[in-house]
Amino acid sequence: MAKYINPFTDVGFKRIFGQELSKPLLLDFLNSLFEGEKRIVNLTFLDKEQPALFEEDRSLIYDIYCETDEGEKIIVEMQNKSQPFFKNRSIYYVSESIARQGERGSSWNYEIDSVYLVAFLNFSPLDFKKQFRTDVVLAEKDTKEQFSDKLRMIYL
Repeated sequence: MAKYINPFTDVGFKRIFGQELSKPLLLDFLNSLFEGEKRIVNLTFLDKEQPALFEEDRSLIYDIYCETDEGEKIIVEMQNKSQPFFKNRSIYYVSESIARQGERGSSWNYEIDSVYLVAFLNFSPLDFKKQFRTDVVLAEKDTKEQFSDKLRMIYL
């Protein structure tokens, strides 16, 4: 049996960040990412396996999926190998989490909670600048002013 946990394996990553016992570590890490913007007091781990919304669709399996006390959803992913469409997969994951907030019927007013994706990348995407952290938000193209705070992706 190994003496140390390898955080770059699926099992190791989920053991370090994705268990009730290690929740304080995940909270500290997330709060360091959002320092000066927000403070997460508590998290609830959600089911990582999200069934397909429609029979012909595929289901989703997040590495870690949790919710803050304010209802914000946080997806945490570890990606070891370069994947040509990882950015698209990130958008899909966040979009699915937003879509699942919809309520059936005409009385729903489209109020949604924010969804954040935090992705640990063990590679550097070709079109990312050589920086440790890349923050992606919805912003107006010319002014760069943030359009909405309901979607954010942080790549490390």
